[in-house]
Amino acid sequence: MGSTGYIGLIGRRYALSRRHSHLVSFISSVSIVGLVIGVALLITVLAIMNGFDRELRDRILGIMPHAALYHRDGVADYRDLAARVNAHPGVTSATPFVQLEGLLSHKREVAPVGLVGVPPEQRDSLAVLSDYLPEGIWNRLADNPRGVLLGAGLARSLSVKVDDKLILVVPAGEGAPRVQALAVLAVFDTGTELDNNLALTALETASGLTGHPGAASGIRFQVHDLFSAPQVARDLVYDLPGGYYSSDWTRTHGNLYQAIHMSKQLVGLLLFLIIAIAAFNLVSTLIMVVVDKQGDIAILRTLGASSAEILGIFMIQGGMIGVVGTGIGTALGVTLSYWVTDWVQWLEGLLGVQFLQSDVYPISYLPSDLHWPDVAQVAGTALVLSLVASLYPAWRATRVQPAEALRFE
Repeated sequence: MGSTGYIGLIGRRYALSRRHSHLVSFISSVSIVGLVIGVALLITVLAIMNGFDRELRDRILGIMPHAALYHRDGVADYRDLAARVNAHPGVTSATPFVQLEGLLSHKREVAPVGLVGVPPEQRDSLAVLSDYLPEGIWNRLADNPRGVLLGAGLARSLSVKVDDKLILVVPAGEGAPRVQALAVLAVFDTGTELDNNLALTALETASGLTGHPGAASGIRFQVHDLFSAPQVARDLVYDLPGGYYSSDWTRTHGNLYQAIHMSKQLVGLLLFLIIAIAAFNLVSTLIMVVVDKQGDIAILRTLGASSAEILGIFMIQGGMIGVVGTGIGTALGVTLSYWVTDWVQWLEGLLGVQFLQSDVYPISYLPSDLHWPDVAQVAGTALVLSLVASLYPAWRATRVQPAEALRFE
C-alpha cells in the first residue's frame, strides 16, 4: 500500500473509531451536531428569505403595478395613452385605472379601503389576481358595474360575504362626500397584505366618484425587467406633455424589498458565525485527539512517516468530520426547505394559531424557495472552514517528538 493509502486508512480510522477518551468522543459529537444544525438552519433560512423575495415579486407585484403614469387633472384619452405605453419595448401590459381612497360601510362596521377601478375586459393585466377569483367573475363585473371584489381581510373586518351590499363613501375635498352603493361579487384571498385594504370595481364606476368623471387616474403597467420599472416610467413621462408624473414599485414596496434583502444578509451572517463556531470546535477536538494519540504518532514517526504524512492523517480526520456534519446538515436543510411551509401550516392548524398575520407581515404564510447555488455555497463554506480548523491541530501533531512521547509508554 502506498504512503497515500495508509495515510487515508489511518485518518479514516481515527475519524470513525470510538476508542478515544469519553471527553474526546463527546466533543467530537458536539462538533458534528453543531455543524449539522448550523448548515441546516442556514440553508432553511436562506430558502425562506428567497421565498419572501419570490412572493413579493410574483404575487404582490403581480397584482399591484410595477409602475404607473398619472396626470394631475386625470386622463381623458386613457385608451390612446394606454396604447402608447403598451408600445414601449420594456412594457408587457398597460391598463387604465382609477384609484380612490375611501370608507366602506356594512351595517355598523366601517373600514378604510383603497378602491381600484379597472376595465373588466382587460383582465389579462390582472392575471395573477384571477388565480384567486372564481371563474367568470370578470364577466360578472362587466355586467354589473356596481359590483365590487373585496380582499379577504377587508371582508372579515366588515363581516360581509358574497352578495352583501356595501356603502362606499369617498371624500370630495371641500364639497359633500360622494356615496355609492356596491354589491360584493367575490372575495379574494391572496395571503398577502393586499387583502386587508384592496377592493376592485369597474373603471366607469370608480371614475364617476372622482372629480373628473369619465377620466382615468392614470395608466398602470407591468415591465419585462422588474428593476427597469423606474427608468421605463421616466422615459414615458419624458415623452409626454406637461402635467404627467410617475410612480413605481420601488416607492410603494421598495422598503419591503430592501428589508427582505437586509434580513437575508444579517441572518445569513449570524448563521454563518454559528457554522464557523461549530467548525472551529474541531480545533479542540483534534487537539485532544493529538494528545490522545501521541504514542501512535511517535510510532509512525519512528517507522519513517514524514511530517507531511502526519499532517495528512489529521487533515483527513478533520475533513471527514466536516464532510459528515456538512452532509447531514445539507440533507436536513434541503428537507426542511421543501417541507417547512406545509409543516408550519400543519402546526398552525394543530395549535389553532396563525404565526404570520398579513396585517403585520407582507404575507400570511411562511414561503420557501430553495436555490441550489445557495446550498452549494453553504456546504462549500462549511467544508472549507472544517479544513481550515484542522490545520493547527494537524500541525501540532507534526511537532510531537517520538522520544518524549514514548518515554513513559
